[in-house]
Amino acid sequence: MKKIFPLVFILSIVLTAPELTGQSSFLSETANKSPLKNSGTSIAHELQNTFHNIYNQYKDSVVFISTEKTVNMKGFNPFMDDPVFREFFGMKENAPKTRKARGLGTGFIISSDGYICTNHHVVQNVDTVTVTVADNSYEAQIIGSDAVTDIALLKIKGKGVFKPVYFGNSDDVKVGDFVMAIGNPFGLDKTFTSGVVSGTGRRQLDETGNSHIQTDAAINQGNSGGPLINLDGEVIGVNRAIYSATGGNIGIGFAIPVNFAKETLLELQKYGKVKRGYIGVAMAPITEDIVKKLGLHSNQGVLISSIVNNSPAAKAGLKEGDIILKIDDKDIKDGAALIQLVSSKKIGTSIKITFWRDKKSENRTLTIGERP
Repeated sequence: MKKIFPLVFILSIVLTAPELTGQSSFLSETANKSPLKNSGTSIAHELQNTFHNIYNQYKDSVVFISTEKTVNMKGFNPFMDDPVFREFFGMKENAPKTRKARGLGTGFIISSDGYICTNHHVVQNVDTVTVTVADNSYEAQIIGSDAVTDIALLKIKGKGVFKPVYFGNSDDVKVGDFVMAIGNPFGLDKTFTSGVVSGTGRRQLDETGNSHIQTDAAINQGNSGGPLINLDGEVIGVNRAIYSATGGNIGIGFAIPVNFAKETLLELQKYGKVKRGYIGVAMAPITEDIVKKLGLHSNQGVLISSIVNNSPAAKAGLKEGDIILKIDDKDIKDGAALIQLVSSKKIGTSIKITFWRDKKSENRTLTIGERP
C-alpha cells in the first residue's frame, strides 16, 4: 500500500496536465505588457523609489518590542476571594492569583552600541523587555522612562553593533510634508505607512501642553514608539498616539517632535530620569466669576489652589488664592504655559514671579527647585 500513493499522485498530474494546457489561452492576453510600464520615469515613480530606499535604510533600525509584567488578579478582580463568585464561575480554590500580561510596541535604535528610543507607556511598570531587531531577539534594560514627555530609553543587553537612525530637525517640519511611519501595529512586524504632516504644534494631547506633530500616516496600536520619517530619511518624530473612538486608525495620529525627544533622551541617559524645574503649586483655571470677584482684567493666568509645604513657592511667600500672571515678565496664559516655562528653567535659577493678590499685582523672587 505504501507504493500506491506516489503512483496515484503522479498519474493524477499526467491526466490533468492536458486539461490545464487547454485552458492556458484563457489568460494569455493578461500576459501582455502594460503600455504604462517603462513608459518613462514619473515623479510618482521617483517618490516610490524614495519610499523603497527609506524602508531599506531603516528596516534594521526599527525594533519590535514585547513586554511582560505580572498582574495581581486579586487587584484586577475584587471578587477573586469570594467563594460564591469562584464557585459560580467554576474557579478552583488553588487557581493562580497572578497572571502574565504581555504588551507590544515599537522603538528605534539611536546608537551603534544598542540604545533604543521608545514611548514611556510601552514599557511602563513592566518586568521584562525583549527587542527584536534584524530578526534577532535581545533582552533590553530600561535606562530611564519619563511619563511627562512619554519618552523612554532602553539599552540592549550584550554586545553587538547596531544601525542607528538619523535625526532631522523637527523645527523645520511644515504642514504638507511627506512623512512615513515604520512600526509593528497589532504585532505585524516592520509595517510601512505614509502620509503627510497634517498639523504642527498640537498641544491638546496632555495637560502639560507638550507640542505634537499631527499626521495622517496610518498609526495603530503597536506603532507607539516608532519613528516618523521625512523624505530625506531623517527621523523627525516619535509616534505616540492616535485619535480614535474605536482604537483603529482614522487618519489622525500624533508624534513627539524629535528635537523635544532628544532633550529627554540626553537627561535619561545621564541621570536615568528628567530633572525638571518645580515651584510646588497646584493650579486651577480662572473662571469668569473669579475674574469679576478678584477684579482681574482677563481670565489669563493661573489660580493657585494649594501650595506644597517648604516648596519654592511657599518659601517665596505665595499663598493659596494668588493668581500667577507672569514669570520674568512673560505672560502666563494658562496652567500648561506655566508648566512648560518652569520645567524649562534650570534648577537653582532665580525667577521673578508676578501675581495678583488683594486686587493688585505684586512681585516675588523665587528659586526654582527640582520636581520630586
